[in-house]
Parts: sequence; structure tokens; C-alpha cells
Amino acid sequence: LYLNSFNNTAFASADAVRDRIRTDVSAAIWHGGSLQSSAGVRLLLPEQLEREKVQELAGLSIDRLDVECTRYQPAPELLTAAFDEKPVDEILVSHLLKSNCLVTGQPDWGSVQISYSGPQIDQAGLLQYIVSFRNHNEFHEQCVERIYMDVLARCKPTKLAVYARYTRRGGLDINPWRTSHPQSPPANVRTARQ
Repeated sequence: LYLNSFNNTAFASADAVRDRIRTDVSAAIWHGGSLQSSAGVRLLLPEQLEREKVQELAGLSIDRLDVECTRYQPAPELLTAAFDEKPVDEILVSHLLKSNCLVTGQPDWGSVQISYSGPQIDQAGLLQYIVSFRNHNEFHEQCVERIYMDVLARCKPTKLAVYARYTRRGGLDINPWRTSHPQSPPANVRTARQ
């Protein structure tokens, strides 16, 4: 909706478009907050599309599991971990994340990568939890924050990062990332679904 508000608007350059989006998004993010910063905005021009790499998220896919999913609102109680076993370092991936836009009700499909150190997370329960977002109405960023907080509270990892790459709607990539510790941001590559 925001991008569509620029229909029939003339900009002097791609830099002017990027600056306008950065200003508007930064104002929306920090509105009323004490911390002020600027959002990062990267425009991909049509002549650059063919140079974009397609790459899948690193990690073990939990989509291979044969589990029955019957919950379609976020159910953090599905998350469990092996607290009495040796801790692990693991990266788990699912392409079955789906929620609905809070404003339009349109479906939002995404892939999610969960990197953690700590008690081993039960993969079947994690997959059921991810699928439980199916009928949930929330923005991408809120979904990633909810997943992060639920995994942190229920599974108690010592390190945790949650990264999602959503399919585009309106030509806009929204790929939220939340981490418990300083690290470089994930590589900004397209998945085949995007």
C-alpha cells in the first residue's frame, strides 16, 4: 500500500526514491521512540536483476518430517528441547512458514532459518509450531520476533538467531532477522521461492 501511494509520482533519480523510502520507513520505525537511527534501503534496478544470485538458506530442512499439524494459531507449547542431553549447535530451516497480512489479510509465505546453540530443539514440535502460524494475522517482523521469543523462552538456547525470507508482494523484500548476539547479518540472497 505504501509503495502504491507513489503511483504517478515523478522522482529525479533512483537516489531520490531511496532517500524518500529511507526517510519514511525510519520515521515509522522510530516514531515516538528515544532511539533514532536510519533504516537501510537498497533498490534493485531492473538492469541488475539478472545478476542476482539464487541460493537456499543453509541448514537442515525440517520439512522432511512426517508430522500431523492440527494447530493454526501460534502454539508455543509445541516447542520443547532436550535439557538433559549434551548441548548442540544447529541450524534448522523450514519453507512452511505462512501467516496473513495484518492489514489486508493476504497470505504471506516465507522460509525461516533458526540457528542456535543449546539444548537440542525437538524438530517435530518446531515444525508443528511453524505451521501453527497458518491462520495468524501479523506482520513479517512481528512473526519473526514472536518465533524468536517463543524459542528463547521455551527451549532456552544460549545463542539464537531467527531469519525469515518472505516471498514478495508488491515487489518489496521483507526479510526480518533477530539475533541474541553480535554477528554479521545474513547474506542478502534470493531463495528460489522469492
